[in-house]
Amino acid sequence: MNPSRYFALIPAAGIGARLGADVPKQYMPLAGQPMLAHVLTTFAAASVISHVFVVVSADDGYIGELMAAAPHLQGRVSVLFDGGPSRRESVLNGLQAIRPLVGDDDWMLVHDAARPGLTAGLIEHLIETLQDDPVGGLLALPVVDTLKRSDRNARVEQTVERTALWAAQTPQMFRYSLLLRALTLAEAVTDEAGAVELLGLQPRLVEGSPRNFKVTLPHDVALAEMFLKEKS
Repeated sequence: MNPSRYFALIPAAGIGARLGADVPKQYMPLAGQPMLAHVLTTFAAASVISHVFVVVSADDGYIGELMAAAPHLQGRVSVLFDGGPSRRESVLNGLQAIRPLVGDDDWMLVHDAARPGLTAGLIEHLIETLQDDPVGGLLALPVVDTLKRSDRNARVEQTVERTALWAAQTPQMFRYSLLLRALTLAEAVTDEAGAVELLGLQPRLVEGSPRNFKVTLPHDVALAEMFLKEKS
């Protein structure tokens, strides 16, 4: 019996409108490289990862230049021009495209292209924690701030109890067949764990790191560059 393998799948077909950049967010330069290049490099350098797949839009005009400028990614990263209008569709299309290359019990680590602060240590921690888990799970952080729910006028309507609340991160790690089934059946989910939850399953929460945050707004850029420069 062959042991399960670990594959990375990076949906990178979005445009990142909230960041207001001149290029799609994943190609915005950070610490001397496109944001996506940092993510691909981290996964490609992880020996536990068998291969890396990045899913871009059919008319992506940037990925070719990124790959040409990164010889260390050759043979470790494959580009799939199967991106869809949503994260769910991009991941689902990517899973369907790699069907001949992976087994049902192989693990898929789905990671946001806009989380360049991921480290090899976080990947190893996630895999070590979940490798024998019957469901799978995701990196996440316990919520430490006091949470407020607002009304339509941005006035406090309620203080939300933060006990047992976590902020989801990525990678989110599930076996290929389970993830394919979950995303095929789901319609409106914002992450892979949400699709798995709709099957009645409970993904495991694995503590991540504040550095693994998602670059979304302009002020996130300087913080991401600080972490990346520390990493290098």
